[in-house]
Amino acid sequence: MNVYDWDDTIYRGDSTFGFVIYLWIHRPKTLLNLPRTIWFGLLYALHIQPKLVFKSNLYRMFRYVEDMENVVDEYTTRHLDHVKDWYKDNQKEDDVVISASPEFLIQAFCKKVSIKTCMASRVDMHTGVYDGLNCHGEEKVRRYQEVFQNTPIENFYSDSYSDTPLAKLAKHAYIVKGDMLEDWAKK
Repeated sequence: MNVYDWDDTIYRGDSTFGFVIYLWIHRPKTLLNLPRTIWFGLLYALHIQPKLVFKSNLYRMFRYVEDMENVVDEYTTRHLDHVKDWYKDNQKEDDVVISASPEFLIQAFCKKVSIKTCMASRVDMHTGVYDGLNCHGEEKVRRYQEVFQNTPIENFYSDSYSDTPLAKLAKHAYIVKGDMLEDWAKK
């Protein structure tokens, strides 16, 4: 089984950042949340609040979107061209995606590119409220083991060394830089 991060790994760019911009443009009512986002972004940048608090306050913008299911479908359909060719060429039926992005967003992408198993941060698409921790670092390992127990990972791919805990579980791990894959150990 191969396990992948999503953003900047399979997907060119950050799908959540793109989705936030998309909402600001296509559902301008979400801009009502911008002062809150700026305030908590500043607190996060100054190390006064953790990332989860910042992201929770950013995602409060979802409350202003009445047709979120439709918007997610529109956004993911319009951005399928961000899925990298190297992934499409190597895709296998049992691939697993584990991401820190909101699960409802990543699941929508995965469904459209025929990836059956996806784990990500559980965020309510209508309220922006987290159900559990941000799926990052050690939490990715916990979530993987919750579903797959000790099933070995053949290959692991990510753009970030923050995924080292999950990379350590893989027989082979690769750091993704654009369209280039490098052996994890070469850091």
